[in-house]
Amino acid sequence: MKSHATGESQPLLEETIGVNFERTAAAHADREALVEVATGRRWTWAELDADVNALARGLIGAGIAAGDRVGIWAPNCAEWTLTQYATAKIGAILVNINPSYRTHELAYAVNQSGLRMMLSASRFKTSDYRGMLEQTAADCPDLERVVYLDTDDWAGLLAEGEGLPQDAVAQRMAKLSPTDAINIQYTSGTTGRPKGATLSHRNILNNGYFVTELINFTEEDRLCIPVPFYHCFGMVMANIGCTTHGATMVIPAPGFDAETTLQTVTEERCTGLYGVPTMFIAMQNHPTFAEHDLSTLRTGIMAGSPCPVEVMKKCLDVMHMSEVSIAYGMTETSPVSTQTRADDDLERRTATIGRVHPNLEIKIIDPVSGDTVPRGETGELCTRGYSVMLGYWEDEEKTAEVLDAEGWMHTGDLAVMREDGYCAIVGRSKDMVIRGGENVYPREIEEFLYTHPDVQDVQVVGVPDEKYGEELCAWVQLKEGAAPLTAEAVREFATGKLAHYKIPRYVMVVEEFPITVTGKVRKVEMRETSARQLGLTGPTS
Repeated sequence: MKSHATGESQPLLEETIGVNFERTAAAHADREALVEVATGRRWTWAELDADVNALARGLIGAGIAAGDRVGIWAPNCAEWTLTQYATAKIGAILVNINPSYRTHELAYAVNQSGLRMMLSASRFKTSDYRGMLEQTAADCPDLERVVYLDTDDWAGLLAEGEGLPQDAVAQRMAKLSPTDAINIQYTSGTTGRPKGATLSHRNILNNGYFVTELINFTEEDRLCIPVPFYHCFGMVMANIGCTTHGATMVIPAPGFDAETTLQTVTEERCTGLYGVPTMFIAMQNHPTFAEHDLSTLRTGIMAGSPCPVEVMKKCLDVMHMSEVSIAYGMTETSPVSTQTRADDDLERRTATIGRVHPNLEIKIIDPVSGDTVPRGETGELCTRGYSVMLGYWEDEEKTAEVLDAEGWMHTGDLAVMREDGYCAIVGRSKDMVIRGGENVYPREIEEFLYTHPDVQDVQVVGVPDEKYGEELCAWVQLKEGAAPLTAEAVREFATGKLAHYKIPRYVMVVEEFPITVTGKVRKVEMRETSARQLGLTGPTS
């Protein structure tokens, strides 16, 4: 059987985000919609809709037209959520600016997207947003206005909408189409400049809806959201997942903090929790983990990078997340393409990324020939359907590199589709290590090393080698109190259990991994650091 699967056909939400939001707000007016733990602020659905409309009117009053680009540069906060829905209601394209950007990246995103207005925090942790915006102002001639969320600027923007007709927002909404572009998200740009994935109402409204349909969300659910809003995980899978079902959005903190997240789940009686694996690892290994009452948890999603088996088991056994789901996707696909189901057995929820989402298609192809490979064989995962982006903003060349004439999005991820249709990611095509002619997939070795009693987290990368072309290097985080771990000890642990060419030659014990703001491990940076520190040269250097 070929590695091709089509998801079950279900009715799509053929409406704009604003229309969907208003229907939810009307149906659940007095229920709690949004909680911001850091400030203690709370909104019912009726109050949230009123504040979204006030901001939407302010943006119209400030001259923002449908199709204009409005940026947001801030950590997680209630204003982020208000901005997300206000821009959607008036048809402005929200441009998510990565909170970790510095001046060079900022100027590029502002200019490439053609931002007219930026809504920004003044600062957060080590990021002086105001300083950076002032420093780059001369390089961003099209940026007409910056509104700082935590100053009087915000009230001033709201005041600009006070003189508009009562139906100003409704009039704007009536002219919008579900297929309109509504969001630009810059991909991490690990190679070359970041690319602006352009997404429509239809893309992200439906993806957020189906992601949470598959974990049985209802208006009774309360979702703890420690993942960043600037990324699809936060603004689509979390926010839109909640607003399409009337569930409560709970913001535990501006940035991720393990103890604050655990405390929020306890105090807010959350039923769902989202996170990337590094977040769940941090929570499960926190000294106060056992002190928190997580018994209200039922479900959630782990995504962003492959989930270690032992971490997933703890979610099920210790965190009460009996219906937790693994989701896989990418920004360019809104983001989710495959997901495990709430009633899947332990094996499927720990060994796979699930099966194809409703209304989508996936296939696994030979990266060279393009032919669909038989089930059980490794190839590149491709997906198509309603979730595939409109394209990269004003970059037809880059769009054509990943989106073919038949509408298939080429993910660059190496995967295997099993006979039952469930898929497993075995690595990025660029992460695959070729050692002496043998293809080695780091994921397999990482899973094995997780079974070492002293290993808390591990990542494996390829490093240059004069003899074999590439060798394996394991970056290891040790459990608290563990003895130092040497390469020799790792080799001894693996001998007889892994083929010799899969045993890491080098081991680097580290406190943390270099990660993106979304929690994805930066293996490119790890390879470069390893080669430099180990003094390695070879064909891949």
